[in-house]
Amino acid sequence: MASIAPSSVSAVPAADSASALAHFQSSLRFETDCWDVSDSLASGNADFVLLDVRSPALFARGHVPGAVNLPHGKIVASKLAGYPPGTLFITYCAGPHCNGATRGAIRLAQLGRPVKVMIGGVTGWLDEGFELATSDADADADADADADADADANANANANANANAADPQPAR
Repeated sequence: MASIAPSSVSAVPAADSASALAHFQSSLRFETDCWDVSDSLASGNADFVLLDVRSPALFARGHVPGAVNLPHGKIVASKLAGYPPGTLFITYCAGPHCNGATRGAIRLAQLGRPVKVMIGGVTGWLDEGFELATSDADADADADADADADADANANANANANANAADPQPAR
């Protein structure tokens, strides 16, 4: 009788129950989910700061109500100075396909701040049936960012045009 090769799933054996229990219990020290965040916010028992670590433009298009926008690359001690040292931060980004929440969590941990990741991010939030928030102030910030980007693009185009005029390339 021929033996059947194990599937991709069972080729690596599962951990023993004690190891699995320790792993899954430990994971809750590092992450929370959209439902628990929503429940805490709705009950007025939000004992954390929810950080949307995406760009200001993405934040403006839609974010979890009550979130503060602080892109992961801008998480530095001076930006956190207004929060007591023991403040718990919850980071999120676009969803499971994005590692921005993890990058933000790393930066917070490097700064000695308590942190968890909201697994699922915006995708998980919407999958749970929760709404995203937007505001006119967010839209204005997005428009300002777009205007700055347009100005930068125009400046670069002018610089390139001037460089090309000063050093013309031979025709081919």
